[in-house]
Amino acid sequence: LLSRRQRQMCIRDSVGHVLLTRLEVVAEDRSAATVLGVAPLSVLPGLQNRGIGSALLREAHRRAVRAGFGAALLVGHADYYPRFGYVPASRFGIRFPFDAPDACCLAAELVPGSLGGVHGTVRYPAAFFGETPEA
Repeated sequence: LLSRRQRQMCIRDSVGHVLLTRLEVVAEDRSAATVLGVAPLSVLPGLQNRGIGSALLREAHRRAVRAGFGAALLVGHADYYPRFGYVPASRFGIRFPFDAPDACCLAAELVPGSLGGVHGTVRYPAAFFGETPEA
């Protein structure tokens, strides 16, 4: 999603963006639940603290639900994301595949109950780690 100062502006005039990526949470029995990963969420530095990032994230959540997704995960600032419903992912038994503080590894149920029974390790696409997918 791109935030624009006016409806008709071009991409070159965008002031922020958010990207959602399909991820899986893989349990020990190899069953997997599909969720969305939020990264990045950005706003031009001179335009931060004006609600643009909040608006982008809320709209991303709305569109995710409309597309059939019930939950989102991210690694982010523990003081910023709880206002959008994010809590430590460990509360759901969800682990991230790298070292990061528990308070920064976050999950949000976009649809109430959508993370019920979901537990395991987050699996990111290979591109997140600079790898190319195998052919």
